[in-house]
Amino acid sequence: MDNKHVYDAIVVGTGVSGGWAAKELTEKGLKTLVLDRGPMVKHGDYPTAMKAPWELPYGDEPTRHDIERHPIHTRPSFYGITQSTKHWFVDDIDNPYEETRPFDWFRGYHVGGRSLMWGRQSYRLSPMDLEANGKEGVGVDWPIRYDDIAPWYDYVEHFIGVSGSIEHMPQLPDGDFLPPMELTCVEKDFRDKIAGKFGGRKLIIGRTANLSAPLKHDKSPQRAPCQYRNLCMRGCPFGAYFSSNSSTLPAAEKTGNMTMVTNAIVYELIYDNDKGKATGVRVLDAETGHQTEYFAKVIFMCASTFGSTHILLNSTSSRFPNGFGNDSGELGHNIMDHLFGSGARAMVDGYDDRYYSGRRPNGFYIPRYRNVGSDKSSFLRGYGYQGGASRQDWTRLVNTPLIGGDLKRAAQTPGPWSISMMGFGEMLPSHRNKVTLDRNRKDKYGLPVLNFDAAHEENELAIGKAIVDDALEMMSAAGYRDVRSFKVQANVGAGIHEMGTARMGRDPKTSVLNGWNQMHACKNVYVTDGSFMASSGCQNPSLTYMAMTARAASHAVEELKRGNI
Repeated sequence: MDNKHVYDAIVVGTGVSGGWAAKELTEKGLKTLVLDRGPMVKHGDYPTAMKAPWELPYGDEPTRHDIERHPIHTRPSFYGITQSTKHWFVDDIDNPYEETRPFDWFRGYHVGGRSLMWGRQSYRLSPMDLEANGKEGVGVDWPIRYDDIAPWYDYVEHFIGVSGSIEHMPQLPDGDFLPPMELTCVEKDFRDKIAGKFGGRKLIIGRTANLSAPLKHDKSPQRAPCQYRNLCMRGCPFGAYFSSNSSTLPAAEKTGNMTMVTNAIVYELIYDNDKGKATGVRVLDAETGHQTEYFAKVIFMCASTFGSTHILLNSTSSRFPNGFGNDSGELGHNIMDHLFGSGARAMVDGYDDRYYSGRRPNGFYIPRYRNVGSDKSSFLRGYGYQGGASRQDWTRLVNTPLIGGDLKRAAQTPGPWSISMMGFGEMLPSHRNKVTLDRNRKDKYGLPVLNFDAAHEENELAIGKAIVDDALEMMSAAGYRDVRSFKVQANVGAGIHEMGTARMGRDPKTSVLNGWNQMHACKNVYVTDGSFMASSGCQNPSLTYMAMTARAASHAVEELKRGNI
């Protein structure tokens, strides 16, 4: 064991979970090695962030070569790959995977991971979300309840900055918010009409990790309020939205306790049979192929749901012949993602004298109302909507036969109002939905690839139909014109909220982790990315990953002090 490769803690991954693990462990005094399989991206190293539209080649559209290299990222369900964003996304040719059933897996291999590319919607799970599995006999019961995580939601929201409104809704707990962003006049109109015609349904501004005002603390001087550019996918040099790069990693670096190694592909955990614990990780250098072993007392797996699962499945030994910590046989199973891609849109007459300021990087939100209180539907759980209303811009004139002054005047005049919203529905955990390791096919690094076998089942299909029916009903009841539904071809994974493959639970026979994100079978390994989720709710899950990571890090430090791990 090379002493220069020995640390108190190792964190694998630098996305929303890895960044929080790095911050919490280093601030609590642990010498922490942080490993990322991609290149370094320092806050501000966002090459297209300040480019004007005319400075981007090909009209900011993907080229034929881009499409050939990114067949997954250019499927109809995807929203991101352009000339201004393609550098954040994995090349699907060098990083392939198998699909027994189609699966949309979107990846970014660089420091910060998808914290640079996420949609920033930040919602808490509610008491009913954490109780539903147990009450309904679905999957396994969560080993925690809302009160266990509520203080950590407070802690995380305060540090990262989440803007939102206080609503007193039991299915969507309030938090420690910065001032809410403002709804447009048409969104307010829709809000009022929904409230008047549909009891129990409420339209609110989205809760987003974009700073609507200065932070309530002075621990992130590199961050400034949102500039309303709505170019978040490029990276924000103002630090106006939360990312690991702008927030948690600088905090960890400031402690002097963090060592970061990039282009470091963790492919295996090292297990010591005599000690009954993990002692370190094996790493492949992405550029040179050199292999290195690093050692630590505690390991945090934060490589993303499928990144961590890949490493765990690949880490076999006499103790764990079917994958690290996989005594239950549940590792890789119970894939969940939110239903995505269906909703409705309409045109709105009136308000021609009204506009809005800037380009708000946020939309409205209609929280779940199905199976809440006395409402009982034919399916389990529910869904929420995310959407927005705005005026059409100059792109509406592309096929208009105007030239010269007439075209200029038309382009300077805002177009009519339109409104659109899309549902995000809960997916139930099912052992049938799984990912396995295919050792017969290798990626460019010689590592086996994942094979996905997941699909929406009967309950999800029923939710999908209700999402469209309710959206059409609400827009029609509001009196809007040309109301029509839409449905994007979206496989499981398209919601980019994958979770559940190393679920937590009370019983080691049916789950991989306990209520502290600790492996039942190996107490010094914690998994705090989306893998741990026992159910999905219908809310965007990243805030929960962060809160649970901070909670797990606190537990790990206390257990180290007690000599329990």
